Amino acid sequence: MVQAGETSIEELKGQIRKLNSKAGQMKMDLHDLAEGLPTDYKQLMDVAAATYEIYRELDELKQQLKKLENAK
Repeated sequence: MVQAGETSIEELKGQIRKLNSKAGQMKMDLHDLAEGLPTDYKQLMDVAAATYEIYRELDELKQQLKKLENAK
């Protein structure tokens, strides 16, 4: 039987993998936008804010995972 703690860790790892992929894409989008400046400069703040939010959430999930793994 699988313990609830192990399931939570595996679920968290899955969320981190998905978000990590999305974060990488957002980083590339931001990079592409920055390379094209000053064209589309009006999108810069929105794309930067979305990228920041993804990485903030990713950091939170990684911290949660570390706490769960250390609690074992």
